[in-house]
Amino acid sequence: MISGLPWATAAPSNAVFVTLDRILRLMDLEFLQKGASIVIIGNPGVGKTFLAKIIGWRACQANQRVLFTTAMDMLNHLLASQVDHSLVRKLKLYTEPTLLVCDELGYLSLDQQTSNLFYQVISTRHARKRSTLITTNTAFSDWGNILYNTTIATAIADRLVENSEIFLLGGDSLRKTNKTPNPPAD
Repeated sequence: MISGLPWATAAPSNAVFVTLDRILRLMDLEFLQKGASIVIIGNPGVGKTFLAKIIGWRACQANQRVLFTTAMDMLNHLLASQVDHSLVRKLKLYTEPTLLVCDELGYLSLDQQTSNLFYQVISTRHARKRSTLITTNTAFSDWGNILYNTTIATAIADRLVENSEIFLLGGDSLRKTNKTPNPPAD
């Protein structure tokens, strides 16, 4: 299943790019015991969400508590919880699972309030040594553009990369390559 994807190929041993061996090592879930995080970076359509779901599914098989959410869904729920004064309870939903899979960070820019909420989730998970898996189409160097400012972006990235594995997925969009051409119109 994974071996047929364009980025699951051999790469130079010093490359950060994905190799099948690095991905398969994640399936032993040792990173969860270490409280390590995973950041998957790549263009749209290269399989970031697919890979994140496989890792989350494997963790579920191992009876680990996993929560899958998009970054915007999580932040919208946290914003709403501020209105009804349930923020502390709602934060626990995102900080307590063994693995939080946060999909699609960077597709939409965050304002100061949502960036602060995202920081609270990441900072708490980091302090408790809880694993977080983030998928993003945005390189770390551009996080200041999506996370309100470079100060909060640096603080979040610093916590994520301290104890993490970073994967760069290359290649063309699988959505483009799997699309069958339309027959010519008469």
